[in-house]
Amino acid sequence: MANTNGGYTTGAGGNETEVRRRNVTNYDTANGQAVYKVEAEDTKKLQKPQTGLLQFLDEWEFVIAPIIFTAFALFTRLWRIGLSPIVTWDEAHFGKFGSHYLKREFYFDVHPPLGKMLVGLSGYLAGYNGSFEFKSGETYPEEVDYTFMRVFNAMFGVVTVPLAYYTARELNFRRPAVWLVTLMVLCENSYATISRFILLDSMLLCFTFTTVLCWARFHRLQHKSFSIEWFFWLFLTGLSIGCVCSVKWVGLFATALVGLYTAEDLWNKFGDVKMPKVELAAHLVARVVGLIIIPMLVYMFSFYLHFLILENSGPGDAQMSSLFQANLRGTEVGKDSPLEIALGSRVTIKNMGYGGGLLHSHIQTYPEGSGQQQVTCYHHKDANNDWFFWPNRTQSEFDPEGPLSFVSDKQVIRLIHAQTGRNLHSHAVAAPMTKADWEVSCYGNITVGDEKDHWQVEVVSDAASSDRSRIRTLTTAFRLKHTELGCYLRAGTVNLPQWGFKQIEVTCTKNNHPRDVYTHWNVESHVNDRLPPAEAKSYRSPFLKDFIHLNVAMMTSNNALVPDPDKQDDLASQFWQWPILHVGLRMCSWDDNITKYFLLGNPIVYWGSTASLGVAGLIVLWYVIRWQRGYKELSQGDIDQIHYSGIYPVIGWFFHYLPFVMMGRVTYVHHYYPALYFAILAAGFCLDWTTQRLNKKARWGVYLALYAVVIGLFVLFSPIVFGMQGSNRNYAYLRWFDRWRLSDARMGEK
Repeated sequence: MANTNGGYTTGAGGNETEVRRRNVTNYDTANGQAVYKVEAEDTKKLQKPQTGLLQFLDEWEFVIAPIIFTAFALFTRLWRIGLSPIVTWDEAHFGKFGSHYLKREFYFDVHPPLGKMLVGLSGYLAGYNGSFEFKSGETYPEEVDYTFMRVFNAMFGVVTVPLAYYTARELNFRRPAVWLVTLMVLCENSYATISRFILLDSMLLCFTFTTVLCWARFHRLQHKSFSIEWFFWLFLTGLSIGCVCSVKWVGLFATALVGLYTAEDLWNKFGDVKMPKVELAAHLVARVVGLIIIPMLVYMFSFYLHFLILENSGPGDAQMSSLFQANLRGTEVGKDSPLEIALGSRVTIKNMGYGGGLLHSHIQTYPEGSGQQQVTCYHHKDANNDWFFWPNRTQSEFDPEGPLSFVSDKQVIRLIHAQTGRNLHSHAVAAPMTKADWEVSCYGNITVGDEKDHWQVEVVSDAASSDRSRIRTLTTAFRLKHTELGCYLRAGTVNLPQWGFKQIEVTCTKNNHPRDVYTHWNVESHVNDRLPPAEAKSYRSPFLKDFIHLNVAMMTSNNALVPDPDKQDDLASQFWQWPILHVGLRMCSWDDNITKYFLLGNPIVYWGSTASLGVAGLIVLWYVIRWQRGYKELSQGDIDQIHYSGIYPVIGWFFHYLPFVMMGRVTYVHHYYPALYFAILAAGFCLDWTTQRLNKKARWGVYLALYAVVIGLFVLFSPIVFGMQGSNRNYAYLRWFDRWRLSDARMGEK
């Protein structure tokens, strides 16, 4: 009985034959339904059937092989994983975020929360209480079981190996190519290294791999539309998309690949006149639910858990709205604050735009423009965020102990910076970054100044009251209009250079857009000894509003991660360096007394996979030219194989690589790792396709040579995976190129 697995078949005796089965779509003329027929590429049979043990191994290879590969993956990802007892590279970030979950303190980061929640889970399972600060290069204390946390993280890296195996099978590769793809993932030094630390990359890779596997399996089930198995893999694809996007936004690129396939698939069905409209509508609804709604629900659920767990005030409070902060335990926002604002009240004023900060000033001045005191928006809380509501200069002399005067809608007031005593001011001087707006500064003092210190309060809305006649702590959104220039105080998404400490630029915008949330402000904290504290009320900020607010803040902060011309980042690299393995990344100090790690790929995996991208393009070009010249040498099965197993991995590589070419943020070598996987799949296709006409011995000879090179180079470079001890000069033999600074004396400093 023949056994069909992964694009190759075995004969009755268990020997691998030259018969290759492919799914080829044809339509039954009787009922118009899509059926799949088996197409034989070559009917050559082996004369001597195998029996006994060989037959068993052959028939159960699809179980035995991934078990063996996984066993080796456990070794490469786990051996000596606890050797280095210091906080290594970005463990300083993600370990700290895990600590916040254990302490349930709200924090802010540019990545979605799923991966960091899993880091927190690893710490919880390890018995860690969240008290360690995870300072870079610091030794782990005894109470932190960092080895367990690393093992937990490494298991995601282990799982990628069998996932690669089954994905190659679903892409209809022959057995030698399936093994090669799996070996390339198993023996990719950079994959093995980055899986061994408390980072997000192994989780990102794992969910990228599951997304590709689920998509490939779903594609192979097109002839079983609406079956239980078809729905199962459709929803698993959506679940994987939701998970990969919930770890890092890089997952959106895998989403784009599945989206492209879905659009093409639906377009083909739309063009099939034999398909009933009801069935077409069912296909559309199933994909909307499976590939859009489910991923969105998974993504939103990760934020729901994020908000639910982080119930205490923490270092990320200022990124969120004042109403959100007021509901955190231990917060000072709104605590004992009087409700209504009066002249003389000391307040902090928060911008209500997504990712908005607190109105801030400091003694430093603008290097250009007016040269007056800087005004910015700042997310961290300190005394430089404090302001006094003060009467305008046309009013009689203000007596802080006199009758209370509440700030009302349309009232003209001054804002005086508490630390420096200067007035919030604007004038007809271009803003430092947004030249179309006017500069905002601090000028004069309580007695010195002019009408350019005057701002008119315009109430926009109130979350707790229909009465908009006065402004209230936390609940009232208001705008500040400059009475002389007619412009509005605004804090957008532009960051000042280093001279402004990278804080958000505050301007006076000439455009009057009442719905521009970056011109909306609210009082976050309020101190006035003459007023009673407000009644204890729980103002619940809606989840959807908080979800959108945090995501826009993440996007804004992510876009702000641009290279700093004032600082040299020896770890950063450029996009063109990654596919050619031009550079690696030092993960820790190069001191002789510590265990050292270096992120560098397996040369044959990198160079071979990069070359395969061009080879795949040449294969397609070759057959397109021959088709135009009248040759019809490809069956429908061959065309489908090139299309889905060759072209789609190349497209996946472009989707994961080109965004880093275009974006202006700081980039590092690990940003290439998801794209590398698609290049590996492209390499598997190219070798599978170009060796298909070779006889069995020649084909296996080619693959065995490649297996040996892949494994040999992994072993050669294994010290960078398992840890380099002693002097880095002992590993000079691994420095093939100057840019591979594995033994550079200049790297001796941290």
